[in-house]
Amino acid sequence: MKALVCRRPGELILEDRSPPSPPEAGWALVSISHVGICGTDYHIFEGKHPYLAYPRVMGHELAGTVTAIGEGAPIRIGERVVVNPYFACGRCIACRDNKPNCCVSIEVLGVHRDGGMCEELLVPADNLYPIGGLSLDHAAAIEFLAIGAHAVRRSQLAAGKRALVIGAGPIGLGTALFARIAGQIVTIMDVRRERLDFAEGQLGFPVIDGLSLSPADLVRERTDGECFDLVFDATGNRASIEAAFAYVAHGGALVMVSVIKDEISFSDPEFHKREMMLIGSRNALRVDFDHVMAAMHDDTVPVAKLITDRTTLRDSVRDIPHWVNQKSGLIKAVIAV
Repeated sequence: MKALVCRRPGELILEDRSPPSPPEAGWALVSISHVGICGTDYHIFEGKHPYLAYPRVMGHELAGTVTAIGEGAPIRIGERVVVNPYFACGRCIACRDNKPNCCVSIEVLGVHRDGGMCEELLVPADNLYPIGGLSLDHAAAIEFLAIGAHAVRRSQLAAGKRALVIGAGPIGLGTALFARIAGQIVTIMDVRRERLDFAEGQLGFPVIDGLSLSPADLVRERTDGECFDLVFDATGNRASIEAAFAYVAHGGALVMVSVIKDEISFSDPEFHKREMMLIGSRNALRVDFDHVMAAMHDDTVPVAKLITDRTTLRDSVRDIPHWVNQKSGLIKAVIAV
């Protein structure tokens, strides 16, 4: 089979590999149809991912069709599915508490083990979710949207409250869309004018320019001096995360959707006087995938607008390096395998 391999930072090659062996009990073989390209994939290509060994087949935003199943696999041959790319141990404290998304020894496709930028992939059948009438190319967007849906669910904020999403990349936009679906009054902040124009013009969100002379003053102006009940940071930027504490209203919460390698610091008096909550959000659960699929079926998520670029497995050798350095107009690129 064909597989797109990142042999070392900066080097992609389309490689011929032996097809997977027949699936063992509880596993299934999936013919990969479409793969969404994530920021993680760009970081792997650039050599910026801290937990990765090369060579690596990237790709964890996956949709395809089941072509073979092992004994006892709870899925049918021919089923069109989205792949949950988080492989959990099923035994640790998080798994026992029904939180496999933060399993102690989690393995993510395309990061800790070879992913789905290839023609066929073996996956535990429990990680495959039928997509119903959704198209396979749109289904490749389910996983990244589930990240945002999970963050919104973690926030537990009631409808009608004011929310600020910082970062208008795919994860931030997904978070904003599902915060709006949850009934929150959502504003988006970013430092890139092109992303703000997309969020405002294509998705209908009010926006704040993070490069303005005083974003904190604009936050207070938009909220009658009270700041936002809920702030999501989806930037992966230390300075942005540290600044976000000042945007949270008294009694509010800050949800960290992105993750960084650095330590962060904040003013404890400011944190305590607000009695604010700091919430981490990692990956997603089956309930979040289901929520995203329901929203896509209802056309409340404009997936066609989010998928701005397309390529093939062969052309990805050229296109991924291009998109690493040139992201103008790019929101989400999808590979047709």
